[in-house]
Amino acid sequence: MARVLYDLCGIDEGLRFSPYCWRVRYALAHKGLDVETRPWRFTEKEALTFAGHDKVPVLVDGDVTVVDSYDILRYLDRTYPEAPLLGDGMAESRARFFKYYAERSLAPAMMRTIVMDLLNAIHPKDRAYFRETREKRFGRTLEEFHSPAKGLTQLDAALEPLRACLGDADFVDGSAPAGADYILFGNFLWARVVSSADLVSNADPVHAWLERMLDLHDGLGRNAMRITDIQGAYR
Repeated sequence: MARVLYDLCGIDEGLRFSPYCWRVRYALAHKGLDVETRPWRFTEKEALTFAGHDKVPVLVDGDVTVVDSYDILRYLDRTYPEAPLLGDGMAESRARFFKYYAERSLAPAMMRTIVMDLLNAIHPKDRAYFRETREKRFGRTLEEFHSPAKGLTQLDAALEPLRACLGDADFVDGSAPAGADYILFGNFLWARVVSSADLVSNADPVHAWLERMLDLHDGLGRNAMRITDIQGAYR
C-alpha cells in the first residue's frame, strides 16, 4: 500500500502551504521515504473522517494512520530508525522545545506580517472558514490584526536565539539538518509559499540557513510552487 500524506493546498492544488505538512515532507525526505501527497482544503473535513481527525497533516503508512506533525516525526523515528530526526529520551525532549518555539514565537510574528497574503492564497471556498476561525482566535478582524511593521519587529526579536545557535553550526541540529531544523523551517516555507515579504535580511545568519534549507533534498523547498508563480493570483 502506498504511503500517503494529506497535505493542505490553496487556490491551486500545487500550492502547499501548511508549516506542519512541510515539517513532515522534509522528515520523509530525510528518511529517504517516498510519499504520495493528496491535496486537502480546510473545509474538506469529511475526507479525514477515517483518521478521527479534522486537520492535516495525516500520514497513512500501510495499515497505520498517524496525525499531528510532531507525532508523525516521532512515528517515523520509531518505525524507520535510520537517519534519526528527533532522537530518544532527553534528545527528543529538547527537540520538543523547538516545536513550541516555532509555534508560539515565530508563527505569531509571521502571521501578523503575512495574514492578508495568506488569505489571498487560500482557496475561495475556504476563505470564509479561515476568516471566521482566525478572527475568533485573534479577537479582531484580519485587517485589524495585520501589521507587517509590528510583525517584523516581533519576528526580529524572536529570531535572536536562532541567530545565536546558527553562529555555532550550519544547522540547528549541528553539522547536518534533522528534526529541529525541519520544525523551524516549516514556518519559513509557509511564509515563502504564500507571500513575497522579506522576513530576514540577506546579511542575517538566518538567511544563510534558509538558503541551505531550501536546497536540501534536491531543492524540495526551493522548487515548491509559490503564490507568485500563479498568474494573476498575487496582488
